[in-house]
Amino acid sequence: MSPLQPSRLSLRRQLLLWLLLPQLVLWAGGGLLTYRIALSYAEKAIDQSLTQSVRALARQVKPIGSGLLIDFPRAAQDVLAQDPEDPLSYLVSSPPGKFLLGNPRLPEPPAPLATVGEPMLYGATLDGRPMRIVALDVSYGETDAPQTLRVQVARGTATQQRIARELVADLLAPLLAIGVLLSLLVYGGIRRGLAPLKRLTGQLENRSVNALSPIGMTQAPSEVHALVQAINGLLGEVERSVHQEKRFINDAAHQLRTPLAGLISQVELAQRETTDPVITARLGKVLTGAERSAHLVHQLLTLARTESTARREPLDLAALAREVAREWTPRAVAAGVDLGYEGEEHANLQGDALQLREAMANLIDNALRYTPRGSTVTLRVRALENGATLAVEDNGPGLSDADMAHVFQRFWRASELPGGCGLGLAIVREIARRHGGDARVERVNPRGLRVELRLG
Repeated sequence: MSPLQPSRLSLRRQLLLWLLLPQLVLWAGGGLLTYRIALSYAEKAIDQSLTQSVRALARQVKPIGSGLLIDFPRAAQDVLAQDPEDPLSYLVSSPPGKFLLGNPRLPEPPAPLATVGEPMLYGATLDGRPMRIVALDVSYGETDAPQTLRVQVARGTATQQRIARELVADLLAPLLAIGVLLSLLVYGGIRRGLAPLKRLTGQLENRSVNALSPIGMTQAPSEVHALVQAINGLLGEVERSVHQEKRFINDAAHQLRTPLAGLISQVELAQRETTDPVITARLGKVLTGAERSAHLVHQLLTLARTESTARREPLDLAALAREVAREWTPRAVAAGVDLGYEGEEHANLQGDALQLREAMANLIDNALRYTPRGSTVTLRVRALENGATLAVEDNGPGLSDADMAHVFQRFWRASELPGGCGLGLAIVREIARRHGGDARVERVNPRGLRVELRLG
């Protein structure tokens, strides 16, 4: 089964996207629909105004016998031109199409008027401007010689569009404020709803002591409670498995160390009691193998313990390093190696003293084991703003580039010298990681090797 791949969008962003994007689309669609409705109502208002104007203008044309009296006072003309930005245009023609008065360039209706006395509304363009025009036919003359008078009144659609825009602006401004408020409420609701998941993530990320203990959440939605219960069930199974593994390792180590210690004691006694060089050589090989097996058992037990959670307590790393250096001084003297400490007087941090002591012991043991007599081994501690570094440096033969890439692998050995088992540096790195850091190895000029632990 392939591991879960993280989504490009977080759950919060996906919820915001699915909740706010439709709201934005609906708001834009509502704005467009509102504009169309406002435009329609504005058109109806203008059509009504044009119809009233054309009827009023038609009333000013009075038949006299076979002729016409056009009573179009100055006041009426001022009314028609009351909007200088979009004035009314008119045309009086009789018979329809034969200019009498007004603007002769007004377009004719697209079709003949069906009924005399009923206005026809239509759209046209005049001088590049869209216009709304109403035409009204009026009958006059004698009964035996009827005639028709056509009155047309036109107004540009700029006023109509301006009214629609103002109406839409007046309607959408409150809707926009409501949309912003709704968006803030949605964001706050999502943030509040996802808070239990954030708390759960924080609890899982910050677990150090009792890392496999159940997670406690008192206030959370039912879905998060179900997730927590599933995680607690998994943690319980893992904890039982870890306890069984640790118990098995402890029992196996105890069962192995006791006979190995007895075997080593018996071989040493046999070596002292025999004088046969052949038997002594064979007993020496048996002793070497038994000591290596005992060391391997100890390292395996240490590795299993370091893979559990470190007990972080306040300690002085510098003082601990000086103490370990003093403990290893007799063996260093016996090996002809100068072991010393350099660094801070005090370096306080949170750590597991037993595991850090084991890491220093492994590093010093490796340095003493693989450096020739007359070499120098230095234990260094340097305090940092958030932690400290612990390093063991020697001026021995060092390692090649190919070997440097494998030093932290389990059971890998760079030398066939007796005594090692290839777990020391793997244990050191595991301890460093349990303390929020890591381990690295580098060559020292002109010769030598330095293993450094960064501890958080």
